[in-house]
Amino acid sequence: MSIFGSMKTAVSGMNAQANRLSTVADNIANVNTTGYKAVSTSFSSLVLPSSGGNYNSGGVQTSVRQAVSDQGDISYTTSSTDLAISGDGFFIVQGADGTPVLTRAGDFTKDDEGNLVNAAGFQLMGYSYDAGSPAVVVNGFDGLVPVNVNQEGLTAIASTSGVFKGNLDSGANVVSTAADRPSANSATTTTDTKKFSMVAYDSLGNKVMYDFYFTKTSVTTPPPATPATASTWEVAIFRNADAATGGTTSFPYSTAAIGTTTLDFDATGKITNSTGAVTIDDTARTGQMIDMDLTGFTQLGADFAGTGTPNGQAASPVKDVTVDGDGIVYAKYEDGSTKPLYRIPLANVASPDKLTLMSGNVYSANGQSGVTVTGFPQTNGLGTIKAGALEGSNVDLAGELTEMIESQRSYTANSKVFQTGSDIMDVLVNLKR
Repeated sequence: MSIFGSMKTAVSGMNAQANRLSTVADNIANVNTTGYKAVSTSFSSLVLPSSGGNYNSGGVQTSVRQAVSDQGDISYTTSSTDLAISGDGFFIVQGADGTPVLTRAGDFTKDDEGNLVNAAGFQLMGYSYDAGSPAVVVNGFDGLVPVNVNQEGLTAIASTSGVFKGNLDSGANVVSTAADRPSANSATTTTDTKKFSMVAYDSLGNKVMYDFYFTKTSVTTPPPATPATASTWEVAIFRNADAATGGTTSFPYSTAAIGTTTLDFDATGKITNSTGAVTIDDTARTGQMIDMDLTGFTQLGADFAGTGTPNGQAASPVKDVTVDGDGIVYAKYEDGSTKPLYRIPLANVASPDKLTLMSGNVYSANGQSGVTVTGFPQTNGLGTIKAGALEGSNVDLAGELTEMIESQRSYTANSKVFQTGSDIMDVLVNLKR
């Protein structure tokens, strides 16, 4: 047995407990750090070969383990830009050097330029809607830009398309004379027509109202055994501002119809048109054309009903910014409408607990963690983004205090082994005297 060996073993034990105490100190210091993941110390023995009845004491070595994959508690806040991840995945952020890294810390606030940054100063990254609905780059961070919510001034979006659906009463009278139909725009226009109105928006955000007229123009007589009938309807669209005033009818309008089409229905009341669409050509007044989808109409034995939902937006200031569970960042306008600005992706690796921890509570991938895979929330096993919430640290404070006491006791015991070896060395030296 080597006295020096036992003393070195004791030193090894003290160093190991010092490392353990360091991880405990880190965990306790970050018990209130948003998205912090606890670290722990694992011990493994070092054995030296022994022979001839002599035992050579070895030692102990430590390795640090991260509990990155353990979910922290989620608490709700009053800030709409606070974000938490429920489930797997990490936010993609970048520091001052522009290098993308991963984090669970979603305590984002606007900086002086309107970019969302967390408490450590990392900018949140996302895909912009400037070029339409974004697509994710699954194997990299290309296409990501800082999420900027500094939406100032007024925004207006012209209507370009819409959906109009409802029901046309199968019992309506047929208007067989073309001169009496709304498309003729005459003072003798029939009253056997159904009028709906719909509001759209021009390029300046002004509201423009259009009048839709639905008129049955023909009926196909079925065999006696079939009670239902197939029919054709005319659709004529006028600009509401051009309607006649002072009389009992809107006809004649001061301008001709700016959109006409026909809708064909079979004996079951389903539309049979291959397109079932009509284009509102208002280029002469507003410079725009609006494609309306009418395939949602039916012809059944019920009252007339219709509802239209064109796109576009009136001139309105931004009131707030919201984020949904799919990671879409919306600008919410004062009139209640919304507009998508960015979509926030999440990233993940095969072994999150093997990620490299960096300052600022961020992580980078390495050979042990696996490659980074990017996707949108709630796809491919990724979690959900919760707005107005934060993920807390997953540190168990009571457990850390227990670890601290154990580490202190173990360190003291190892020091006693060292002191005992030192005393034995004194005995050997005094033998010479």
